[in-house]
Amino acid sequence: MNSGILLSLLGFLPLVTPTCPVPCRCTTSITDCSLKNLTVENLPTAFRPSAEIIHLASNRLTSIPNGLFDNLRSLQAVYLQGNPWECTCDILYLRSWLQWQQNRSLYRDVRCSSPEHLQGRIIAYLTEDEILSTCQHWYCSLALLSQLSLFILLSLQAILVILIIVYLQKFRRMTAEVRSTTQELGQQGDPW
Repeated sequence: MNSGILLSLLGFLPLVTPTCPVPCRCTTSITDCSLKNLTVENLPTAFRPSAEIIHLASNRLTSIPNGLFDNLRSLQAVYLQGNPWECTCDILYLRSWLQWQQNRSLYRDVRCSSPEHLQGRIIAYLTEDEILSTCQHWYCSLALLSQLSLFILLSLQAILVILIIVYLQKFRRMTAEVRSTTQELGQQGDPW
């Protein structure tokens, strides 16, 4: 009977016990990744689900990857100050996440370092249009690339159509020659 209760209790334990992400220090509810020289490239891709407080202050973060905090149901605060935030298209997730937070006073020091026209602005209070205005060069490049690809594709299709037309004309000439040759042979009769 006791073994049955023990087995049923084990069923409620998670299959994998999450570990502290490298290079951070962790307690049950706090993950401290401050002063680790973290960038977007070497930022942990996930945190412990039990994390209530995450310290990411004083690193070299310019943005936060999309969805990084979404599955942390116990999360109460993330300390983000002291990072060189680039308020371009990549900051949209962080801005959106900050706007959903109850205690916005924690995030008053989370400010843009660049671009110059947004420098010093609080990220949570930026409008989407202000951020998207920094992305236009990307849209222009994408539009140019799309137009160039479309032009190349249409050119290849035009060349293919021309080759098919030329081949069909040659095929018609060849079939006409074959018909005339077979008619000539048929009119001459069988010499044997």
